[in-house]
Amino acid sequence: MTDTMQMPRGFEDLAGLAAEWAGPSENARSEVRWNASAADFKAFYDAMMPRLPDVLAELGRTTLEEMDIARTNLFSLAAAFAEAAPHHELYGGSSEVPFSFSARRFVPGHGDACSWATDFR
Repeated sequence: MTDTMQMPRGFEDLAGLAAEWAGPSENARSEVRWNASAADFKAFYDAMMPRLPDVLAELGRTTLEEMDIARTNLFSLAAAFAEAAPHHELYGGSSEVPFSFSARRFVPGHGDACSWATDFR
C-alpha cells in the first residue's frame, strides 16, 4: 500500500483511510485490525459509517468489468470496515474477540489472495 490510494470521484476524502485500513487481502487487513487500538477503531468507524451508504451504492452499481484500481480500493475499504466494525460496536474497541480463541489462530485458506478478481498492483 502507498500513502495515497486512488479512489473513485467523490470518495477522494477516504484515500487516507484506505491507505491505512484497506489491505489487498484478508490477512493484510487482519494485521491492521490486530494492531488497532480502541481509538483507532472509533476513528475509522466514525469516519466510515456516514459514508457507508454512498460507498455501497457506488459498489452496487459497478460491474466487475468496471472494477478499476480506484473502485477496487473502495471495495477493500468496505471489506475492512465490515471486518473492523464489530470491534467498535460489540467488543469495546478491543482488537480481540472476547471469550474466544485468538483470531491469529484462524488461518483462512485464501488469506493472502487478493480480495478482487484482477490484481491491479
